[in-house]
Amino acid sequence: MSKKSDGKVLAQNKKASHDYFIEDTYECGLVLTGTEIKSLRLGRANIGDAFATIRNGEAFVHNMHISPFEQGNRFNPSDPTRARKLLLKKVEINKLLGQAKQEGYTLVPLKVYVRNGYAKLLLGLGKGKKQYDKRDTAAKRDAQRDIQRALREKQKVAR
Repeated sequence: MSKKSDGKVLAQNKKASHDYFIEDTYECGLVLTGTEIKSLRLGRANIGDAFATIRNGEAFVHNMHISPFEQGNRFNPSDPTRARKLLLKKVEINKLLGQAKQEGYTLVPLKVYVRNGYAKLLLGLGKGKKQYDKRDTAAKRDAQRDIQRALREKQKVAR
């Protein structure tokens, strides 16, 4: 069920990989009203503080900020951070509900993008990292960077 995005990325949550171990991802549609899609296409969205919940068998994303469209009309939504419904299949919602109820797991929005003219959200099932996990990840990244740097230097000398 895990899917990857191949559309134009409009907003991305870069802190998610720093704060969570992302174990599984789901692509879901967004229910937007009025001129929100126009603002979204202009890149006026922020999902840094966003989170997802499941209530009454429906998934919602909260604190996703989409700025009002300047040339909008009276159908512009008044609240830019309102809860937006996510379009998922019932089987996926039930699976997410069971996994998200486990201790330490949460639903994290990773990316917002457009695919085939529709706004999509990449939702990740994340397990929170502890401080020592974050330090360990940073140390591994630095070590890998040093290895790559040494290999490049060795290739330059060999030529």
